[in-house]
Amino acid sequence: MKLSRNFTLSELTKSQTATRMGIDNTPTDEHINNLERVCRNILQPIRLCFGKPFTPSSGYRSEALCEAIGSSKNSQHAKGEAVDFEVFGVSNRDLAIWIRDNLTFDQLILEYYDPKDPSSGWVHCSIIEDGNRNQCLTFDGKTYHNGIS
Repeated sequence: MKLSRNFTLSELTKSQTATRMGIDNTPTDEHINNLERVCRNILQPIRLCFGKPFTPSSGYRSEALCEAIGSSKNSQHAKGEAVDFEVFGVSNRDLAIWIRDNLTFDQLILEYYDPKDPSSGWVHCSIIEDGNRNQCLTFDGKTYHNGIS
């Protein structure tokens, strides 16, 4: 099932951990609607801007999958509202800055980024139906800092 021009439901629900552990990672219709919003408003504009195919590393995670990987079952991933990704050949910091400056989102987190290695870490971005906060954070593995640094 296509969620946008370049992204499919299977890409946004695929999980090696779920497969390995036998965890059902099937989204509900509400989760699918949220994933469509993620694709239309976050992933597709990035794909069009940078002109490079990429596959999200993590999208929807069932509550059971969230718990299995040590994440909260209240995570925006468990609601189908968040995605983690990288675009090969683009610094994750530059990618986060582009998102900050060009898209509407709920939360944008530059995770595990090391300025000495532009390809380090990844970008987490979420969007909700109403009331997006446009909150920007950087997470170094221990502490969240306001803004993209």
